[in-house]
Amino acid sequence: MVTLRVELKVRNYDLWRTAFERDSGGRRQAEMRGYRIYRPIDDHMCVMIEGDFDRASKAQTFLDIMRTTVWNDPEKAPAKIGAPKTHIVELVESHDYDE
Repeated sequence: MVTLRVELKVRNYDLWRTAFERDSGGRRQAEMRGYRIYRPIDDHMCVMIEGDFDRASKAQTFLDIMRTTVWNDPEKAPAKIGAPKTHIVELVESHDYDE
């Protein structure tokens, strides 16, 4: 599994969330398995999203759609400020500590 990580600045979280729910990029059609949304506790204008895919090529295709069709359209991305930072990452190692 690979994860597409996106960090972006937004002018208003509620406006961003409404646009996110419209799913202009087609997460399900792009075969995204699931996603997580994070917000830094000290920066209310920052949103981080992690979306999981079975293959890097699926994540790249979805990212290309976001870049060409969604993020450059003010109607589809009304709250976005500037260019999002993105990475397609693969888990290399994980460890849990028991109590």
